[in-house]
Amino acid sequence: MALESKDRAFRCDAISRIDYKTLTMDRVLTAFLARLWHGGVTSRMRRATDLDVDAYVDLLVDDKTGKFVGFAVNEDISRRWVATHVLDLVNRGRATEAVAGPRPLHGFAYRLRNAARSRPYGADEQLYELVAINDVALQGLKEFFFSDIDPATGEAIPGPDIDVESQALLNMVEATQGKAQDRPGDASRREQRQMCRQPAELLGEDVLRLLLHRQFMPRTVLVEHLKILLSFHLALYHLRMFKLVPAAVRDGAVDRACTTGHQHGEECRYRPHIFVDLVGSETGLPAAYATKSAATWYGRLPQFVRGTFAVLKLTDFAKDLHRQGKFSMPLGKEDLPATDAIGLLDDKYEADREIFFDMRVRRILDDEEEPLAPELQTIIDLGLSRFETYLELIMHYRGAFQRKYLVDCLDSMLLKGRPGELLTQPRGRSGVRRFVLDSRLLEVLLQVCLVQHDKDGRPRTRPMRVDEVLDTFRTRYGIYVDTLPPKDGFQGPDLPDQTALRANTAAFVDRLREIGYYRDLSDAYLTQTVTPRFTIGANSERTPR
Repeated sequence: MALESKDRAFRCDAISRIDYKTLTMDRVLTAFLARLWHGGVTSRMRRATDLDVDAYVDLLVDDKTGKFVGFAVNEDISRRWVATHVLDLVNRGRATEAVAGPRPLHGFAYRLRNAARSRPYGADEQLYELVAINDVALQGLKEFFFSDIDPATGEAIPGPDIDVESQALLNMVEATQGKAQDRPGDASRREQRQMCRQPAELLGEDVLRLLLHRQFMPRTVLVEHLKILLSFHLALYHLRMFKLVPAAVRDGAVDRACTTGHQHGEECRYRPHIFVDLVGSETGLPAAYATKSAATWYGRLPQFVRGTFAVLKLTDFAKDLHRQGKFSMPLGKEDLPATDAIGLLDDKYEADREIFFDMRVRRILDDEEEPLAPELQTIIDLGLSRFETYLELIMHYRGAFQRKYLVDCLDSMLLKGRPGELLTQPRGRSGVRRFVLDSRLLEVLLQVCLVQHDKDGRPRTRPMRVDEVLDTFRTRYGIYVDTLPPKDGFQGPDLPDQTALRANTAAFVDRLREIGYYRDLSDAYLTQTVTPRFTIGANSERTPR
């Protein structure tokens, strides 16, 4: 291969901190907790050996509080309970089973993880940068996960309502005190300038609304809901980037409304629009619409790969200009916001840009055998600028490779095959992908959307009609159930089959009834409402219904 490492480099922190691999949200959230505790940087903890299940059980029964005395009596039962309820296992039930770490049920779970098997692939850093847009949401998450920790001393002070799993984790952490030092990493936090602020702002709002339910449900349940919500927003963020990055590179600039923040109620032109299948039949028309929607988004991956390479290579160009004194790097020599990198496509940099990328093109071609392969010769014959030619050469060598990893990463962010999935693929990799709305994800989104703010700005829950819920899903998240999206694969000659859309809406109502949110008191339209499971409000008793 004629590419050097600087040509093959693909991770672009200005767009996403994620090193696109298959993500597991338990491990992402565990690493995120370390950043919560250390103000945005990860933790540096070293341990001579990895911990296995027996080691965690030993830490548990090494009980100084007297709360787990009986666990040492029957270690087999204790071991199974710890492995099932407390730990996140890799290859569970197989011969290669190993421990990644504790489930992220408490803030200090990260102190007990086996780092080599609990890799977040940068998703924890990206998640932190998104949440950090809203300081209140960031503090709310920290208070929830570290609710039983003295913020000044770091000492555990369990409250009376702590659940048994969290108490078990606290006991394990206390048993390791003095054996492993927890300190922040050497690097300081690298703040990310968002290419579009809207997804981060929406995530912060949703986190705060979901945390209002903490007094009504067990901690383990709320943690699961947070994992689903955070994964959902990570996916929506990257779907938006799949549209925004190629468009910005094509236009030579990022939409100003995205970088400064959209006005309240203003729709971002890059907001995702996806159709979800609720009927569940692979042969039905709703499934065909959902399949088309998924194919549209996955079909954008090659252009996103090309756009990411463009931003990354323009950053290299900026560093070269900086060395010549022709450009000032605003955040130092290593980091450059994507908006600034894309700005180097301006005509005033054209001469320098052609010289810089001409050298790279020549180096790649000089390493190739003569005559050039037909596909390479075709690229050269297109007569593109040297920058465009360089991108096409990189895409020739690396485009399919990077797309493969992006597909796996996006599948995992959409929780394919897991509780809370927004995407399904029957029959594994041989099947076709389609968007769906899993019951757990639906429940999480309902808990968020049924919380509104009154005139005084105080949050409260209120019932909503089904059509109001569907309208909120469309305007807030770009999720379509009862109508086809106006874009993202459906604009043009598409004529929706109203019978199929009514069937999808009926299946949505059935799903609401199954999870206990739908009340059908009579045939009157106004009494057919989606009712909050819990009552939250300044003038209410705040009790579950």
